[in-house]
Amino acid sequence: MISVSSQINVTLAGALIALLIAGLVGATLWWMLHPPESHVMRIAAAAERNLERIVGSLIVAFSPEIDSAHVMALAAKLARGERSELLALYVIEVPYTLPPDAEMTIEERAALDALGAAETIANKNNVAIRTETIKARSTKQAVLDVAKREKANLIILGSYREGKYSGAPLGRVIEEIAADAKCDVLIGVEGKHGTLLIDESVQSTSQEA
Repeated sequence: MISVSSQINVTLAGALIALLIAGLVGATLWWMLHPPESHVMRIAAAAERNLERIVGSLIVAFSPEIDSAHVMALAAKLARGERSELLALYVIEVPYTLPPDAEMTIEERAALDALGAAETIANKNNVAIRTETIKARSTKQAVLDVAKREKANLIILGSYREGKYSGAPLGRVIEEIAADAKCDVLIGVEGKHGTLLIDESVQSTSQEA
């Protein structure tokens, strides 16, 4: 015969076991519904936070040694998505043999063409843009000075190959800006078979002009 106390002990033990099982099942279900963040997910989240941080004020730099036409559409899309300020800057480097404000007709016309195309691309993407042409002794210093003045979060540069036989993937000026900039720098190297989100209709229009 089983005593009353034994029956109570069995009942309490069963209840504890049932509670333990229920807790384990609940924990398993919670883990399945809330899986631990993977390494890839953490990288993606950090990249998204960084994008929000760096894309606040954008400068797209142009010069005779920096061809940024093929990254202009990318810059416009970044600015539109992050509601950022966008400045297209063209630097005319004046040699020391000329006065600082010397008239350089060919270079000034190239600046007008480049900034005009930049405005067209920005307008097609519904992005407000400012343009500025600067004459300076040093392209690198001019870009860095404007970036400081504008409190830029990101400088976007195109690419310029110094010579097909030199083997240099980037021009010297681009490397110098990237090395000394106090903000992030994005360099868009034009691909062999295409460009970075460029609007082909704008490209053809600028070439015809």
